[in-house]
Amino acid sequence: MLSRAALSRFRKNLLGWFAESQRDLPWRRTRDPYRIWLSEIMLQQTRVAAAIPYYQRFLERFPSVEALARAPQEEVLRLWSGLGYYSRARNLQKAAQEIVAKHNGAFPSEPAEALALPGIGAYTAAAILSIAYQKKHAVLDGNVARVLARLNAVRGDLRANGTWKDLQTSADRLLDGKSPGDWNQAMMELGATLCTPRSPRCLLCPVGEFCDARKQGLADVIPVKRVKRSTVEIMLAALVLVDARGKTLLLAPPKTSRKSAAPDDVHSLVSRMWHFPTVAVQQGQADAELRKFMEESLFRGRRLRAELFPLKKVRHAVTYRSITIFPFRVEVENLPRLSSAKAFPLADLSTLAISNLTRKVARSALALK
Repeated sequence: MLSRAALSRFRKNLLGWFAESQRDLPWRRTRDPYRIWLSEIMLQQTRVAAAIPYYQRFLERFPSVEALARAPQEEVLRLWSGLGYYSRARNLQKAAQEIVAKHNGAFPSEPAEALALPGIGAYTAAAILSIAYQKKHAVLDGNVARVLARLNAVRGDLRANGTWKDLQTSADRLLDGKSPGDWNQAMMELGATLCTPRSPRCLLCPVGEFCDARKQGLADVIPVKRVKRSTVEIMLAALVLVDARGKTLLLAPPKTSRKSAAPDDVHSLVSRMWHFPTVAVQQGQADAELRKFMEESLFRGRRLRAELFPLKKVRHAVTYRSITIFPFRVEVENLPRLSSAKAFPLADLSTLAISNLTRKVARSALALK
């Protein structure tokens, strides 16, 4: 616990540093709740540098919550394509539709109403409400938790045994109620730029004099690293059918999602978006399994003599899954006609909502030319 004088100095030092040293980010030039909300969703599991061009393109196409709400979902996903974690985009649009229907197009300023929206958790609600509406809610994300853990020399797993709740209490006590939006951004900026997971830059820290971990020589070991989930190795085979016009066959996204899909569930791995015919395979069985799938499911029992050209294998990762994809290109006279598939130019899939996995397979197929 800091004394009143120490707390005042802490706040002054941090806010002064933030005013002078903050990064010039596009979402910091506005108080528009829609833009701040969009930035917070995009920054989940995504680096700032990667998010900026998506943020700018997204706003060019969907400049308002109303525009986002009425857009076709596939177009929303296309603009999100490559950013990953596509449930964020789906929830973003669902929330936009609720905001238009229930809140007259304005992001709600009350915590309970904000938390009721799809994709909005405690951190996101606190960030949006404090930055856009100057509400007195302290944020707690990974960056802020690390700062607080070092300030108080908190040992152990930060998300275990009620520690996260204690960290939220610490964040609430430190919050500058006069400038809650700037304060929250300053805490996050400190964690992102100076109080980093590895090699924290303690000598440049504006509040280093208050840091117990630094005083005890523990800044490099606090917080402890979380035990990661064991990696699951998955092998897939992908079929790139190409006709004489250079068109390829992509399967449509499934209409429903499985709540508890298996680790090698193809629809989950391609983010429930347009994708090449793909099957899970065992080592050494890729071509045989793919040919079986092609003849039984795509060409409906017709035995084909077409040759499967193996392409350069593709590596991909989705959360705890390490995926190896064995793509094969097959030249055919005519693509099969299926209600659940469409033909698209292989050389230009930019108009489609596809995952990075599918994009990598397409690049591998084009490299054969």
